[in-house]
Amino acid sequence: MSSSDSQGVLEQVVAQRQRLSDRLESVERVVAVVSGKGGVGKSTLVANLAAALADSGCRVGALDADLGGPTLAQMLGARGQTLRLVSDGVEPAVGAAGVKVMSLDLFLSEDDSPVEWNHPEGLAEDAFVWQGTMETSAVREMATDTVWGDLDMLLIDLPPGTERFATFSRLIPKMEGVVVTIPTAASYLVVKKSVRHAQKSGARIIGLVENMAGFVCPSCGEVGPLFDGEPEGMSLAADLDIAFLGSIPLDPRLTRASNEGLPLVLTDPGSPAAGAMAQVVEGLMDGSETRDKVS
Repeated sequence: MSSSDSQGVLEQVVAQRQRLSDRLESVERVVAVVSGKGGVGKSTLVANLAAALADSGCRVGALDADLGGPTLAQMLGARGQTLRLVSDGVEPAVGAAGVKVMSLDLFLSEDDSPVEWNHPEGLAEDAFVWQGTMETSAVREMATDTVWGDLDMLLIDLPPGTERFATFSRLIPKMEGVVVTIPTAASYLVVKKSVRHAQKSGARIIGLVENMAGFVCPSCGEVGPLFDGEPEGMSLAADLDIAFLGSIPLDPRLTRASNEGLPLVLTDPGSPAAGAMAQVVEGLMDGSETRDKVS
């Protein structure tokens, strides 16, 4: 690549960063929800937090950055909506409780359409190298080109991976993080790696949420153990020097609510899982106060 080509690429990157910064100027807070591994209920948590915040009167957006398995549009009841192109970008879909939703799922023509990445010709064997770069670029473009308007909070559902939050925090201005775990030794181990990775990069972690910390009996409504041993999320948060935002039990009604596109915090706010999520919302707001005092 010649020096003139390199200068041109650099100018494009700088321009993209400025556009994203300008777009998020009207967004008060950007909070990414991340997990070191998949299968911990991260997307369900994002959908319910977004709906709970919006139901309380906050102006909320939800960006689905998990491009390989986008589910937020489904969980927030925004699937099937036609996105409208306006002069300065794309207007997001509107989901449950008025949450503004942007997801790659809204662009796919068929339900079973996979996300496929084109790679430079002749580098098929190294496609995985380009996939990471294209993935981050695609998320940045979605965040930049979406007309979010004035928001109190933009929640981002990041794909699983120990390095994801640190990587995306370099791309998206003022991004904070919430880490999700479940009460298993494997999940705790990966979460430690995720948080340490983020802390070394200087990214700000608000706190930790322990999901599936118990099981809500569908017959009596009582919460009992789901995994062997006691949940240790609170101790893990203390060891990592971050806030513990709450424990959420697994409730069979969560699946039904997600399938119907109506988060449980709206359909059954008195349930144990919805009540636990309301406590996490309070922790998010307390995290805002702590941030302001530090800054």
